[in-house]
Amino acid sequence: MSLVAVTAFAGACGYTIGEPATWRTPAPTPAYAAQLQTTLQNIINDMRVPGAVVMITSPEKGDWTQTFGTRTVDGGGPVTVGDRFRIGSNTKTMTGTVLLQLVQEGKIGLDDPVSKYRPEVPDGDAITIAQLLDMRSGLYNYSEDEQFNAQLDSDPRRVWKPEELLAIAFAKPAYFAPGAGFHYSNTNLILAGLIVEQLTGRSLQDEFQQRIFGPLGLGETLLPGPTDADIPAPHPQGYMFGTNVSTLADPALPPAEQAAADDGTLLPKDVTVSNPSWAWAAGAAISTAADLTRYATALVSGGLLDAKTQQMRLDSIQPIQTPAPFEVGYGLALVRFGPLYGHDGQIPGFNSFMAHDPVRKDTVIVLTSLFAGPDGKQPANELAMAIIQALYGMAPAPSASPSR
Repeated sequence: MSLVAVTAFAGACGYTIGEPATWRTPAPTPAYAAQLQTTLQNIINDMRVPGAVVMITSPEKGDWTQTFGTRTVDGGGPVTVGDRFRIGSNTKTMTGTVLLQLVQEGKIGLDDPVSKYRPEVPDGDAITIAQLLDMRSGLYNYSEDEQFNAQLDSDPRRVWKPEELLAIAFAKPAYFAPGAGFHYSNTNLILAGLIVEQLTGRSLQDEFQQRIFGPLGLGETLLPGPTDADIPAPHPQGYMFGTNVSTLADPALPPAEQAAADDGTLLPKDVTVSNPSWAWAAGAAISTAADLTRYATALVSGGLLDAKTQQMRLDSIQPIQTPAPFEVGYGLALVRFGPLYGHDGQIPGFNSFMAHDPVRKDTVIVLTSLFAGPDGKQPANELAMAIIQALYGMAPAPSASPSR
């Protein structure tokens, strides 16, 4: 069946997050939503996205939540607002938050050399903890290695140990001297996760739960254990065009395959069972739109760090080059998309975007069950662009931070 046929929207709902179901009163549809719904549906159809959830919170423009499509390419029931999705590199903000909390507690310093905690890191005497979080360490990104991606394709259920991932990275030359450039690298956050466990004596899963998920009431969010490749129900299946190897250098399909995807004769492959242990502290978390709304708000407007550390984190963002019409930057495990701060995430089967505006208090959450469209573009980011344009009257940035 053509994906065009299965991406008809599954209905909208408007309500206050956290309000008991029996008390929910449908909110009036905001003025921007009618045209935006058509725009988003067209993007979803064009990119062959099986299912998506959009949640917008805007005190000025009005709140709006919409689901699109179905849980599988051939039906499987409609996607719902409560569905769980893998959220990829949005996980990086969580690992970064815990590490910054440990800085507040005096257990580690942002200017400390990485070698103080992980002496095996190449040039670790010159790499600071801050450079792990702001992607300026220069360390090779293990998930750019072709042999590694071939193993993901041939054995998607494999359980990866952090040390195996670091071995891949450390066998390759650095991109540049520490602090001399910017290169997005999952290796940095794997190291950060290991340092968190080293300092606390507890698993990263436990630290996320005790320091973030529990205090914020994120009951639908988790970091799965290394052997757990399942997504707790309810959830859509996750899909991918091509393979990890074929999309490594260029995420776009060859022209003939793009044409086949366009006419519905080429469907994306179900990769839901892929074990996310290879992404771990850099991208393995699972969440829902409502939980991410609450999390992104606290991440940016405060509630997880003290005021001084929170401001330092926002101030850490430095511009990075993108073809965007406004400034995009990366800081201490945090991205700035124009007026909004947050992150995005891409992991086989799923693509997501979360961002919050600390001034207008707008929050934008997009969850999709497709890794990338046939043209290689990231569906959650494309949808987020349209949303931010509707809210702010501008064209926002493309993805600043693909998970791999």
